[in-house]
Amino acid sequence: MLVSIRPVLSVLGYLYVGLAAAMLIPAYVDVVSRNADWQAFIISALITGLIGMLLIVAMGDALRDGLDTRQTFILTSLCWVSLPAFGALPFFWLGIAYVDAAFEAVSGFTTTGSTVLTGLDSLPPGLLVWRSLMQWMGGVGIVVMAIVLLPFLRVGGMQLFQTESSDQSEKIVSRSVELIRLISLTYLLLTSLCIILYWFSGMTMFDAFNHGLTTIATGGYSTHDDSFGFFTNPVTGWIAIVFMIVGALPFVLIIQALRGQPMRLWRDPQVRAFLWMVGLISLALTIYLGASGNAESFGNAILQATFNVISVVTGTGYAMGDYTTWGAPVIGLAFLLKFVGGCTGSTTGGIKIFRFLVFFGTVIAHMRRMVRPNRVISVSYGNTHLTPELTFSVLAFLVVYIGTVGILTLILSLFHLDLVTAVSAAATSVGNVGPGLGTMIGPAGNFAPLPDPVKWILCSAMLLGRLELFTVLILLDPDFWSK
Repeated sequence: MLVSIRPVLSVLGYLYVGLAAAMLIPAYVDVVSRNADWQAFIISALITGLIGMLLIVAMGDALRDGLDTRQTFILTSLCWVSLPAFGALPFFWLGIAYVDAAFEAVSGFTTTGSTVLTGLDSLPPGLLVWRSLMQWMGGVGIVVMAIVLLPFLRVGGMQLFQTESSDQSEKIVSRSVELIRLISLTYLLLTSLCIILYWFSGMTMFDAFNHGLTTIATGGYSTHDDSFGFFTNPVTGWIAIVFMIVGALPFVLIIQALRGQPMRLWRDPQVRAFLWMVGLISLALTIYLGASGNAESFGNAILQATFNVISVVTGTGYAMGDYTTWGAPVIGLAFLLKFVGGCTGSTTGGIKIFRFLVFFGTVIAHMRRMVRPNRVISVSYGNTHLTPELTFSVLAFLVVYIGTVGILTLILSLFHLDLVTAVSAAATSVGNVGPGLGTMIGPAGNFAPLPDPVKWILCSAMLLGRLELFTVLILLDPDFWSK
């Protein structure tokens, strides 16, 4: 039978109402600050909330029987497309062109962190808070999608992380409520702790609040043009490093650690691989900075190296200095790290560590079969033997991911962008990483100078990357919509 979208519209209605309620927070901030921009948030909240209420009323009890697989695919895609569309309204009412408003909102909700806004230090407080809130809401949405929806949808090998709340049942909504509650409480707890520590390190409460929201979301929006280069206390940088790492860890394992099973984190293969990788690369970059004279002291070298490595790997996008001035090797390293990402079930973007582990395991198994063709060699992830279906799913994802970056690079080059800008913009957008490379969109620049059509293309790329590619591509298959 044809797919019924009534339950999908009903869920969207509730989400729009929640988004409208969130818009009241920056409105309140502007009222307290005696800034007239609060009106833009109130108008946006009224429009968004009204549409949400109309959908809820019109769909009635459409959610009574839950969602099936195809409806879940549609809902996941529509959520990430429509929420930024409404999230862009406050920017639009404040006089920002809608293409820039949409770019900022898409970058916010997908926690990409790319921006078209300049003069952040002088922007209205409500607008800065709204940017941070979008990333915070997007971050928790990413975790819920990765833990509850994608394993159920069997996208890109995510079925490896199947839980009781994301089984093969046709109806998943009721099973997911408790897990979503635990994720939300943990996310809120970690955010609050990050805000408090930032405040104690010398940040103003306003800066601590905004950066606390965007750090745990690995989003990277800042209240200052200099990003973390604005803050002189090294302790502030180390706090950011710790919470960027926390944001890159699987939230299911964080929940288990908080419930008295901390070793579950270390025993996870992707967690160990992630920590070893960022540790060794940070050490190597520290030595490089010391040898090349790009750092004032060893303490400064290890802080800048570790901060920027983790910021790029996790896709947070904060900057502590312009690392593109440290030499060609660092630029090449930064480009490669944009593809990596953190662990599955975290707020990060990129390909994800577990897919690299599966890929390398598959390559090694294939090489061993070439040497001994009659030997039975299986691919494992930790103590789990992977099925051919799962390894194929991961390899298919990698091929589509790299192919998407390549096609986007070609399309962007048609708008006369230089190769570095085009390829880094493509990789950054699909990986939801943040700044690109080069003088225009690098850590010291932003995306404002790009032509409007390029911004729309990058918006699509950010959404495609956040939806793990196949969640969108499957909607283009005629079989999906057939009876």
